Order: sequence, then structure tokens, then C-alpha cells
Amino acid sequence: MTDALRYHVDGDLVPADEATVSVRDRGFRYGDAGFETMRAYGGTVFRWDAHVTRLFDTLETLGMPAEALGVSALDLRARVRDTLAANDLREAYVRLSITRGVDDGFAPPDADDTDPTVVIVVKPLSRGGREDRGGEPGWDKPATVQTVKTRRVPDRALPSDAKTHNYLNNVLAQLETRVTDADAALMLDADGTVAECATANLLFVADDAIRTPSLEGPVLPGVTRAEVLDIAREEGFPVEEGTYVPDDVRGADEAFLTSSVREIRPVETVDGVEVGGGPVTSLLSRLYAERVERECYASDDGGSAEDDRDGPTAD
Repeated sequence: MTDALRYHVDGDLVPADEATVSVRDRGFRYGDAGFETMRAYGGTVFRWDAHVTRLFDTLETLGMPAEALGVSALDLRARVRDTLAANDLREAYVRLSITRGVDDGFAPPDADDTDPTVVIVVKPLSRGGREDRGGEPGWDKPATVQTVKTRRVPDRALPSDAKTHNYLNNVLAQLETRVTDADAALMLDADGTVAECATANLLFVADDAIRTPSLEGPVLPGVTRAEVLDIAREEGFPVEEGTYVPDDVRGADEAFLTSSVREIRPVETVDGVEVGGGPVTSLLSRLYAERVERECYASDDGGSAEDDRDGPTAD
């Protein structure tokens, strides 16, 4: 129930059901805003630095650099920490949005004249980390993936590395899955090659290598994607970032999706063709959970994870 939660809106903690932004806010009117979806484990936002870097890159792309807005990483960190503490949440979904603020015109104001709207929304999740310590996967069942007709917007139209409120392309893609009751929409680029799912990056295993669409295409540089590839390389797995067609994914030995909240989610089927997870997916999931455990829950065992933490912590 959201009525017991409190959100952070422009510097104030307010009951969720009373949290509002102006109908004149450019984030509402035009999708003129950047955001990050993150996950807190044990009160710590995992890979905070990577999320903030991507958020600030998005703001730069939108022509409103954080420095010009008067927004700092330390300030945002404090707001997230306060929001988690106000809700007594240690395991949480965290969404941080920064819009260009309230404005009556269409042309965006200069960054120096912009009064941004900053909103933090949270909701409770289960404990993450290792299963033997009580951790649970971020997903409830493997994904059923459907290749959709809605194409990914080309970078020259809307830069894919900018995570903005303008998500209509992804929404239209996800709408198509209602026909087959799939739960993940696989989007192709303008040339018909695989890009990403509507809310997650796609990786698959084929010919003893982990493969994923290259960031040279219209693919969001996912924080969890980068983490998983780092783990894979550390373990000595061959990794290829390349160009693939849907048949490559349908014929894969294993496939999985990555996102901050659902972590590593096995793919059950692609366009009705059984793919499934497997030993590589299971190993990567276990190693990811161990990183979370080590970096976010070490203090639960009497040690201290503070020196390793890169994100806000709830008091």
C-alpha cells in the first residue's frame, strides 16, 4: 500500500498519496527529464556511482548539466538516504527523477534559468544477496520474450544512452506482448537486428560465449549489464558484444535479461521457442548475489561494509 510510504519531492518528504508535480512540469508535458531506477540492499543502493554517472550523462545530453542545475551527487545521495530512512526501508526499489521543471513554453529554458524538479519514489522489496542468507531472486518466474514490430528509436533521433521520461517507444513495444501473453518485448533496431527488451538488456549464451548486442546500436548501457559482463570476464568467459538477429537468440543455449531490480532473469521462451536458463545463467546469478552480499550486507555479520559501499545508506 502506497498510503504508508513517503516520497521525496523537491526537498520535502510527503505522503505518497499527496506527492504531486505541476501539470506544467516539462517532465509531465514532454518527457523532458532524466531518471534512474536503482535497488537498495541492506540500506545501500548498489552501484550508486554508476547510476549517478549515467543520470548526469543523461542531463548533459538533455542540455541541462547537473552543475548548471545546482544538483550534486552528494545532495542526491542525501535525499535518497533520507527517503529510505523515512520509510524504514533497507530493501527497496528506488526511482530518482530530475525534470527540467515548470515552464509554460515549448522551447527549453537555459540550464542556468532552470529550476529542476527532483522526485524520489521508493517501494519495499525482498532481501537480495545469497539464498543461504535469506536472499531471494528479483524475479518471480523466468521471462517469456516476444519479438515485437515496434522498432527501437535510432540514436540520431533519441540517444539510447539517455534514460529519459520519454518512454513511449518502450510502452508501445510492451503493448504488443498482450497478444501472446509474453511478459518481455524484444525490440529490434531499424535494420532488424536485436537491440534490447523494453525494460531490460538481453544476453545469451551460444558457442560457449556470452553474447549481447553492442552499445554501438540503440542499446541502453545498463548498469546491471555492465556488472554481469564484468563478472563474466573475471571468470574467464568469452564475451562478445556484436550484432545479432532474432534467430540467434531463439537458437541460443541459454538467455537471460538484466536490470537493476530483477537482476539476472532467465529467459524461458523467445517467440514461443524454448530457450531456458542453464549453468552459465545460474553461475552468473550466484556470483552477482555474492557481490551484493559482500558489498551491501557484510556489516550484518559483525564486519563493516562501509568502506566498500558506493551508495546511500539508511540510518
